[in-house]
Amino acid sequence: MRIIIKIRAVAAALWAATQLVSGITVSAATTTNTIGTLLAVALVFGVVNAVLKPIIKTLGCAFYVLTLGLFALVVNAGLLLLTSWIAAQLHLSFHVEGFLAAFWGAIIVGLVSWLLDLVLGD
Repeated sequence: MRIIIKIRAVAAALWAATQLVSGITVSAATTTNTIGTLLAVALVFGVVNAVLKPIIKTLGCAFYVLTLGLFALVVNAGLLLLTSWIAAQLHLSFHVEGFLAAFWGAIIVGLVSWLLDLVLGD
């Protein structure tokens, strides 16, 4: 049950990013398709984060320390770009246009996910 709630929270965060960042789009035809696409992309984003983020944190530990954690923003933007590429390979209508859109989108996704985690609890 917790995983389903987390996927819905990330989908809501991705929806917020599509509304606030001009370079992040979901081009589904209907509202139902948009919701389905966002849920699928949230699942992909969760898998990408679960698999790659610990590896990147381990390998890039020095960068995290040197930048006082700001390197995490770059890593999250890269993971969002990777999620966009994987979504395209899976024929999902989710697209992130460039690093700057991914950077701001990752910040928004992180903030909205954090706020929803505060509200929904662990």
